[in-house]
Amino acid sequence: MSRVKNIAEWMAELGVSVETLVDTSSLDPKIVRAIVNGQYTASPRQRQRLADALGIEPEQIAWAHTTPVEHMYGHGPQFGRSP
Repeated sequence: MSRVKNIAEWMAELGVSVETLVDTSSLDPKIVRAIVNGQYTASPRQRQRLADALGIEPEQIAWAHTTPVEHMYGHGPQFGRSP
């Protein structure tokens, strides 16, 4: 098994564009772009479909957010204050 890489690295290595990944995985283009940009964590079914589209195993892809998740509303560091 080769090294674990994020999906964008696999796409670059294999020469696969987002459009090709959308077509071969049959997933919503908006979701695929969000996954590739690290803004969305794929479900197990989505992971399998994307891995199949790339011709690799889901375990070879690092499925993590690369963009930090920031909570826009609610209590944050200033507990007791609302925006």
